[in-house]
Amino acid sequence: MSELHARLAEYTGRLEALACELGLDYHPVNFDLVPNNFMVEIAVYGLPVRMRHWSFGVRYIHQLVRQHMGHSRIFEVMFPGDPCNAFMLEQNSLAENTLVTAHVLGHADFAKNNQLFARFMDMAGGHILEQSAGRAHRLEQALTAHGQEAVEAVLDAALALEPHIDVDQPLHRPLYPAFMAPPTEPPPDVFRDRFARLPGEAAAPPPAGPVQRSPLPPAPERDLLWFIAHYAPELEEWERDIFLAVREEAYYFHPIFACQIMNEGWASYWHARLLREANFLPHELYLAAIKSHSDVVRPYASGQQLALSLNPYHLGFSMWEHIIDKHGLAKAREIVRDEDDFGFIRNYLDQELADKLDLFVYETRKDGETKIASRDIHAIREAILAPKYNYGAPTVVVQQVGADGSLDLRHDYLHDGRGLDLQQAERVMEYVTRIWRRPVSLHTVDFRGVVRVLPARKVGF
Repeated sequence: MSELHARLAEYTGRLEALACELGLDYHPVNFDLVPNNFMVEIAVYGLPVRMRHWSFGVRYIHQLVRQHMGHSRIFEVMFPGDPCNAFMLEQNSLAENTLVTAHVLGHADFAKNNQLFARFMDMAGGHILEQSAGRAHRLEQALTAHGQEAVEAVLDAALALEPHIDVDQPLHRPLYPAFMAPPTEPPPDVFRDRFARLPGEAAAPPPAGPVQRSPLPPAPERDLLWFIAHYAPELEEWERDIFLAVREEAYYFHPIFACQIMNEGWASYWHARLLREANFLPHELYLAAIKSHSDVVRPYASGQQLALSLNPYHLGFSMWEHIIDKHGLAKAREIVRDEDDFGFIRNYLDQELADKLDLFVYETRKDGETKIASRDIHAIREAILAPKYNYGAPTVVVQQVGADGSLDLRHDYLHDGRGLDLQQAERVMEYVTRIWRRPVSLHTVDFRGVVRVLPARKVGF
């Protein structure tokens, strides 16, 4: 072990002890130092070992280009669980990895104590690395047995629908009942009940009606991955397994997506506080680490410039400092426990802080002119949250399966408040048709609000 690694290990142990003194409560964390190429793979695949797919290679190249241009530097990747697993760049300086260590401890505390994380962790399991490796192994077996073209076609469709899950339903849910439930008994009637108890011959029970099959689906179904996995007419077991594997990973990542601003802000608050109270750190290392902290939590713009992108680290860190200053740490911990980003932004981003951070809603005209549209706090909150609705995807439901096995999908454009990118929608429809292997149609609107019905083109499998 090098001297730098030995010093980092020492600081890690002392930071963990300090975190416990300050009340942080988290599952054990495994820290690993990894080279840059492995870190980029983790970032683009989402996991150290995951099912192989061409789209991850495209993301890998894109990430490398961004890094070479100086636009995207990855300090760490952390996977919540029991234990948590954190990967840090071995090329980072000692000061940077000391800051990252403190940051990860804040993430670990948030993941253990937030109810949304806890609920989804119970469903998806707390050993994501091992589970993902198992799924990757099953995919490799499918590749050997069925060939790359067939397996890739299934994985294309599953990953195209990856965000289309229903987070209000459990990960492991039963199939629909095959038959409709019999009509319920009418509410009791006191007079008729007394009449029925009079002496005499008992009335014959009403004849039972014919048992009716339930429609498919019995109600509009938002979980497209689950529905296709269980009800696609000709899917083989290995194909269903791929769809369910992608769905399970989507469940694991949902709380990370739904709590991004809260989670990154909480981790940033705690790395700043831990470094500030870690009197065992050399002064020059502390100053270098705080410089890195300032780079992480600043707005994307600087000086007199206006930033047109939101830095979740900056917003989350500023909100937690604001909340703790006004309401105390105990109240902050209640918010960590009970909220996701929707409740966090709507309930705790106030006009005072929005003005201090110079937040605004902007609009860009067709001629390229950009101007500030509103500084109203309600408009600001909704603009921040708009990309987070429905896992960031349009709301598309299975409306019905026809007698001929055709699949009718409907885009809830009234709820979404926007139309679809028709070119992209047509591409996804091709993927779905390859898997459903029956006619598929999608009811939606275009960007002008004109109703469109997209029939998927016939494609070979």
